[in-house]
Amino acid sequence: MTFFAAEGLTINFGGIRAVDDVSFEVEPGQVFTIIGPNGAGKTTIFNLVSRIYDPLKGRLVFCDEDVTSVPPHQIAGYGIARTFQNIELFEHATVLANLLLGRHPHRTTTLLEEILFLPRVRRAELAHREKVEEIIDFLDLQKHRDTMVASLPFGVRKVVELGRALAVEPTLLLLDEPSSGLNVEETDDMAFWIQDIRNARGVTVLMVEHDMRLVSEVSDRVIALDYGRVIAEGAPAEVQNHPEVVKAYLGG
Repeated sequence: MTFFAAEGLTINFGGIRAVDDVSFEVEPGQVFTIIGPNGAGKTTIFNLVSRIYDPLKGRLVFCDEDVTSVPPHQIAGYGIARTFQNIELFEHATVLANLLLGRHPHRTTTLLEEILFLPRVRRAELAHREKVEEIIDFLDLQKHRDTMVASLPFGVRKVVELGRALAVEPTLLLLDEPSSGLNVEETDDMAFWIQDIRNARGVTVLMVEHDMRLVSEVSDRVIALDYGRVIAEGAPAEVQNHPEVVKAYLGG
């Protein structure tokens, strides 16, 4: 079975080829990381996978199903969740409320049932709350449960966004620059969460990351991009020491 594969992904922006015939395959249980200098096409690939962009060419396969044309609002229902480099939370809502929003793909009650607050709705709300409380405990967010996101430090917000993605109950989690804006201690904590998400929760992780220490610590496999093309693929140390990768980062 093909768990996740990108096959020949290609996209242009204004005549510039941002992603050029990119292919890779992620196996279940892996932490698979995409690296590359600024402008290499890393986040564009994430936007293709999460269906924000449509590819000019190529296709996406998830659990043996072609998901290339799945609308963006439906992709979470397939078991694919995402965080963003720039945190996308509701600042004037509590941590609990933000995590409950991640349960949206699992809502099966109708609008009328919710307006009437029928017993089925109450049971569903309790089930969603239990799932979210489990994630709050998992990520040690108990003391922030009822805090407005706007008043939280940046590092905690990153963990909250991670929690909201986990509330989707993904089998594939996309992490876009999870260490961005974090200090060394917070980055170490993020490495712990990523490993625990894979090992304890059985979630496969596809990550874009610039911090090579984090990449080396958590990744099973890495691809490097430059100008939208794959220039190396392999184990973290192998890719980081590849001559084309060194050239792409250092120039010359």
